[in-house]
Amino acid sequence: MVNTTPQVVTIAGSDSGGGAGIQADLKTFQARKAFGMSIVVALTAQNTLGVQSSLPVPLDFIDAQFASLVADFKIGAVKTGMLFNGAYVENVVNNLKKVDFGPLIVDPVMVAKGGHQLLDQDAINAIQNQLLSIATLVTPNIPEAEIIADMSIESEADMLVAGLKLQGYGAKNVIIKGGHAKDARARDLVLMEDGEILWLSSPRVETENTHGTGDTLSAAIAAELAKGSELKAAIVIAKQFIQGAIADSIDVGHGHGPTNHWADLSDDVLVESE
Repeated sequence: MVNTTPQVVTIAGSDSGGGAGIQADLKTFQARKAFGMSIVVALTAQNTLGVQSSLPVPLDFIDAQFASLVADFKIGAVKTGMLFNGAYVENVVNNLKKVDFGPLIVDPVMVAKGGHQLLDQDAINAIQNQLLSIATLVTPNIPEAEIIADMSIESEADMLVAGLKLQGYGAKNVIIKGGHAKDARARDLVLMEDGEILWLSSPRVETENTHGTGDTLSAAIAAELAKGSELKAAIVIAKQFIQGAIADSIDVGHGHGPTNHWADLSDDVLVESE
């Protein structure tokens, strides 16, 4: 039998330090028992202390990677990560419109761990006006949601307003991750296409090892969708996975270490519906 194994692809940059980007996505796919593949947009010289250098791949090589995967695989879900600049966002959008890779999970990587904005305004505009319009789900953290929605987020009410603005750009479903808030529990807003509102909450974990959390969460959702899960179930499982990956810490490097992709699903996730 051919192509019966769940298959999922990440379109993102490579993290030479292994904690985020393509590498975190592939580790997550494997942990969630989906066969992972990748379309590499850029290379980075990177470790737990930061990004020292980056190098985009030629745009026509992105086209070639798409063509190779289309020719051989049956991809059930796709996620995007860091897309480098506006021209690369446009290239990925144009390629995705030509193929059937299943549901699209957009992790709009815009802000580095230290708070530095990674994308210029052209790239932000391309995400707003092109990428979100084809997204099944977009998964920003609070700083990224502030950039896309062009507003300050100081409360859970603000998170909801920002989520609605993201849906206004065309994203069918939205998660705004609450890890940057100051509440006792980290609460993520989930705004579904049909208007249902969920809050996923989990205990905060005192750790520096949070590099790649956004990549890992979005990759876990994509893997579950490729396996045939409904979106809401996939989101909850992914939240349980990333909570376990943060809570069951590993020690790698001298800065913001990676999450633990060997970890089990956490039981410390509450799902509340409004």
